[in-house]
Amino acid sequence: MCGLIGFLSSQRDATSVEPAISGSLAQMRHRGPDEGGVWADDDVVIGFRRLSIIDIDHSHQPLQYLDGRYQLIFNGEIYNYLELRDRLADEFGAKFATDGDSEAILAGYHYLGAKIVSQLRGMFAFLIWDTQERVLFGARDWFGIKPLYTCADERGLFFASEKKSLLAVAVGADRPAGAPTDLATEAATPTGGVDTTALQQYLTLQYVPEPASMHRQIRRVESGTYFTARPGQPPEYHRYFNPDFAARKVSEPERLYREIAEALEDSVAKHMRADVTVGSFLSGGIDSTAIAALAKRHNPKLLTFTTGFQREGYSEVDVAAESAAAIGVEHIVKYVTAQEMMDSLPLIVWYLDDPVADPALVPLYFVAREARKHVKVVLSGEGADELFGGYKIYHEPISLRPFDFLPKPVRRGLGAVSKRLPEGMRGKDLLRRGAIGIEERYYGNARIFRPDEMRGLYRAFDPAVSYMDVTRPLYQATTHLDGSTRMQYVDLFTWLRGDILVKADKMTMANSLELRVPFLDIEVFKVASGVPTSQKLTKETTKYALRRALADIVPPHVLNRAKLGFPVPIRHWLKDVMYDWARAIIIDSQADALIDRDAALALLDAHRAGPHDYSRKIWTLLVFLIWHGIFVEDRIHPDIPEPAYPVRL
Repeated sequence: MCGLIGFLSSQRDATSVEPAISGSLAQMRHRGPDEGGVWADDDVVIGFRRLSIIDIDHSHQPLQYLDGRYQLIFNGEIYNYLELRDRLADEFGAKFATDGDSEAILAGYHYLGAKIVSQLRGMFAFLIWDTQERVLFGARDWFGIKPLYTCADERGLFFASEKKSLLAVAVGADRPAGAPTDLATEAATPTGGVDTTALQQYLTLQYVPEPASMHRQIRRVESGTYFTARPGQPPEYHRYFNPDFAARKVSEPERLYREIAEALEDSVAKHMRADVTVGSFLSGGIDSTAIAALAKRHNPKLLTFTTGFQREGYSEVDVAAESAAAIGVEHIVKYVTAQEMMDSLPLIVWYLDDPVADPALVPLYFVAREARKHVKVVLSGEGADELFGGYKIYHEPISLRPFDFLPKPVRRGLGAVSKRLPEGMRGKDLLRRGAIGIEERYYGNARIFRPDEMRGLYRAFDPAVSYMDVTRPLYQATTHLDGSTRMQYVDLFTWLRGDILVKADKMTMANSLELRVPFLDIEVFKVASGVPTSQKLTKETTKYALRRALADIVPPHVLNRAKLGFPVPIRHWLKDVMYDWARAIIIDSQADALIDRDAALALLDAHRAGPHDYSRKIWTLLVFLIWHGIFVEDRIHPDIPEPAYPVRL
């Protein structure tokens, strides 16, 4: 596990950039506090920061292979590396100088080429430089668990785990004075280099969808892709993961449930591979409880961690504690206060690189900080909802099916009626959503600002930009699937990799803690993708097949418990304890070219006065304005703590 940065020169003078690359590593020292290093030749500079998890004493990076022909920098973990090493040794006679997973990638690339990517079970973003063929090869994992940013300027092509490291190279103190760069030019514009299309999508979705970032000149390598690049040439990207939910007929449901349980048991077993102690996050839900229960089979002294708020209705701490007692693990709780949220938000936004307006990432930051006092690695339950049909919204195509039989003019008429109904009236949203097709009505689990709500607030609003620009190709690829399954597919490429996995990676790595997600294993996906909708969604519940599969693994009080999610009491706090703080953020902001200050203040006051709840809209604005104050205005300077260095466990 580490943070990486790489540079491919267009002018055969890569060594001139080496000092800047070395300096930029300081921006992500939290991702790898154990050690660091840089390697360079005429065409390439690669650097890393390492958090030692597997083969602590030998798998140093950059890692070479075949007497230096290949050089690797790698962020992530390969869970089937032992099997892969054995296979490469048996089939090709591959030799290894280390005991770690990094060398398995290098050997695999040498003998299998790009095909190695589809053989990897794990989370990864890596770069391999072939000094003989003079080609750079890189890839990002199946689901987008590990990040990889990229940008190009007149010097060449950059890649990094943290966007702030690219900003440091491009416009930081290490850049020669007066040197031309697209990023510097963009920064001098009225919008400060902000991608106004990405910002408009963020205001709708609460995150920036891939491959964009909030900086116009910086993009992300998409999940499930690999690429090759040669000096002076643009990279060529190839998608290796095209997920399909090919539902199968289930004549023996019990067999399906066994397959799910066995796949998950195998995934957790492999995710427990480490030379350090592995803990587990534990909420009150079925997903994290299942992971913790399975992990305990491999570590009887498993530590579990949870977080919550001391406000009724906004915490699953009691349920998590009951689950911990039922499965027999030690449990550690971190409560988060409103003051801690306010004090920490600038630092958290700095770690994020791009704004993500999910309030749950703040308590996640604190529980990760608590966990890092005890362990270096934790397991978590992300991905179960997207793979097994866990969100209540997936019921919608079933509940709205009667609208499908109405003539289009009638549906349009119902939509018109919904517009005339007062805001908040029962049935208004049902008529509105029933009047439009799934491609228009579903774009993910967060719906912040509608287009009509952005007018007058977002100064760069463009009516030609739509959330459908993000989802249209996803719907086009899934015309053969039922509505609920299409929504799962959309979430894999939007909500999961744009929100869930970003906050999971950024908030844990901010604390030099590695998070592993056993549900997001390609072998688990192969089983989950075949589960028919009737085994995912029933009138009573979601994730039906998964619940049946886990009946003998999780405690009964969790098995059929309704999903609470992770609610954060900002609805109440923005009316009182957070009101002055929020108002000051809006007033002090210098993002006038983008956000209308008076409209933002009016929204805050309307929320305080009631009766409508605008807390998520306000939070979305606050996170962006803080981000703007840090990365554009250079006005907000969070106090960045030194990375955690506990005793090796």
